[in-house]
Amino acid sequence: MDTINRRIINNLQGGFPVTESPYRDIAFKIGITEDELLWRLEVMKTDQIYSRFGPLYNAEALGGAVTLAAIKVPEDDFERVTELVNAHDEVAHNYRRSPSPLNMWFVLSTESSEEISVVLDEIAQETGLEVYNMPKQKEYFLELKLFV
Repeated sequence: MDTINRRIINNLQGGFPVTESPYRDIAFKIGITEDELLWRLEVMKTDQIYSRFGPLYNAEALGGAVTLAAIKVPEDDFERVTELVNAHDEVAHNYRRSPSPLNMWFVLSTESSEEISVVLDEIAQETGLEVYNMPKQKEYFLELKLFV
């Protein structure tokens, strides 16, 4: 990764400008054009340097719901189950956790609290596996920035 891409990644982690031309503002700060910034973001996305760039919303403050869920997935079936779980638009992210009996964990964000159980039931039926719902007990704010 070259110096410019490092600066892009570091500058896009927090403090994204809320202006009419936020990409132009970031590009100016880095010392490149907006077109170059957008091109570099596209290339880095294609090259899987990053998987997602976008805002994080407080779903509950917007009237929605969020929960953490887990599944005990047989290792030889992990890929199939991953595809089934990730096919749901409500799955914010999904990751493997091992070694752990519950080796697949994912966050579910829905427009209402009632939808949480509907989507979890769908996933259970589709995968044939029990899905454990683990709603949060308390909320903490962690700001994680990975400078490169």
